[in-house]
Amino acid sequence: MSDHVLVPVDKSNRATQALEFACKEYPDADITAIHVLDPGDFYAATGIEGGAMANYDEIRKHHETQAENILEQARREVDEYGREIETEQVVGGVSQSVVDYADEHSVDHIVIGSHGRTGASRILLGSVAETVARRSPVPVTIVR
Repeated sequence: MSDHVLVPVDKSNRATQALEFACKEYPDADITAIHVLDPGDFYAATGIEGGAMANYDEIRKHHETQAENILEQARREVDEYGREIETEQVVGGVSQSVVDYADEHSVDHIVIGSHGRTGASRILLGSVAETVARRSPVPVTIVR
């Protein structure tokens, strides 16, 4: 039995399904929803040309606001199950941040949504769920 379940969340339906799965399958566990802000997204959005970082702080604040909205939505979703969850917002590479959080916060299990990529797109883009499953110090359930 898991006492502390970690669920990475974003705006995808798969993340919502993973959160619902965790609520149903681990009714007595503490659940933490985590949203990872990838700094690469900040740089990509700035359109860095010639080393200039136009509006970096503004773009970062925008991403942080979006992250808080995603975490608030997660809190509302688990309300339907009569549950409360902890939420965390971290900055870093998504896969590594999830694995590190699990390792550093006494997480017993990770429940993560799969984006269902196959073939060339999976090879080129990689799979966060697959990387988390391979590197995790705890069991991982991938929800499809």
